[in-house]
Amino acid sequence: MRGIDCPTAAMFSYLSPETLVPPNHPLRAIRPLVNAALERLSGRFEQMYAPRGRNSIAPEKLLRALLLQALFSVRSERQLMEQITDNMMFRWFVGLSMDAPVWDVTVFTKNRDRLLAGDIARGFLAAILTDPQVKPLLSDEHFSVDGTLIEAWASMKSFRPKNGSGEPPAPGRNGEVDFRGEPRGNETHASTTDPDARLYKKAAGQAAKLCHMGHVLMENRNGLVVDTSLTKATGTAERDAAIAMVEDLPDSGRITLGSDKGYDTQDFVAEMRRLGVTPHVTQNKKRRSAIDGRTTRHAGYAASLRIRKRIEEVFGWMKTVGVLRKTRHRGTERVGWMFTFVAAAYNLVRLPKLLAGAV
Repeated sequence: MRGIDCPTAAMFSYLSPETLVPPNHPLRAIRPLVNAALERLSGRFEQMYAPRGRNSIAPEKLLRALLLQALFSVRSERQLMEQITDNMMFRWFVGLSMDAPVWDVTVFTKNRDRLLAGDIARGFLAAILTDPQVKPLLSDEHFSVDGTLIEAWASMKSFRPKNGSGEPPAPGRNGEVDFRGEPRGNETHASTTDPDARLYKKAAGQAAKLCHMGHVLMENRNGLVVDTSLTKATGTAERDAAIAMVEDLPDSGRITLGSDKGYDTQDFVAEMRRLGVTPHVTQNKKRRSAIDGRTTRHAGYAASLRIRKRIEEVFGWMKTVGVLRKTRHRGTERVGWMFTFVAAAYNLVRLPKLLAGAV
């Protein structure tokens, strides 16, 4: 018998969003790790807010929402609010009931400076790694480092002479600019949209773009991110960031650091050895390498060069799923905050399977 197509609206609902989430959904394994990390940050949250006044939206809810944005490739915070309104699974993960109102998108704008000042992204990454279940998965002896370019939220037309000279764009919404024959460089030009962006290319034959440079330090046992950094794009940024991240590691004896041939310089290798680090750097065959037989003769050197390539998986996930190929923010501080937060999201995606295999 054919059913009747009529609305089945009800005045009351006795379902919670959790009942609508499949029992084996990956978010069910991720959410306890997230809640435990946010609980460790509770003291830091207390310092960020005034002791009295009108209650704000809980920072835990804001961070869970931003985490969903990274996990599900939501392209904007406005679209994220639409998804939380319509998607019961998103409501459950954030911590909203079926009929709870969803806050306005401007809440992120108002709270972003507070989250930046509290360095919450870095704290969140550290809180995940200090989880008692996660710590045994991390290596404290073998690491890899690399950098990647994050395209800035600025067009080439915004790259104008610092002295104010040059022809302005033609009138109109997207006026044309003729750059033919005009030498342009970071010494004489800067972006009017994002002054921290730099014109840079990482390899010969590629087009130079306005970008930032993100850096990741990965432990080699399971390929989890243990530290990040975002700097202006320069020829020495990768090596400078690697030195800074290695110096921030807890002192646990001698360690190894795998990297590509861009780190094969006399100064970098000497600095690593001064810090008690064995530099497992890929040899640059086009010139005299700073790595000799003292390092390459050991089997661990070949193992580090093989494992360090897994760091490209981190960058690939962050740029595609995490939507960081072209940032939606401006300035080193804001882009760096999001870069670190998306790296934490990458760890959360991998941890459930790693924890299941460790049992």
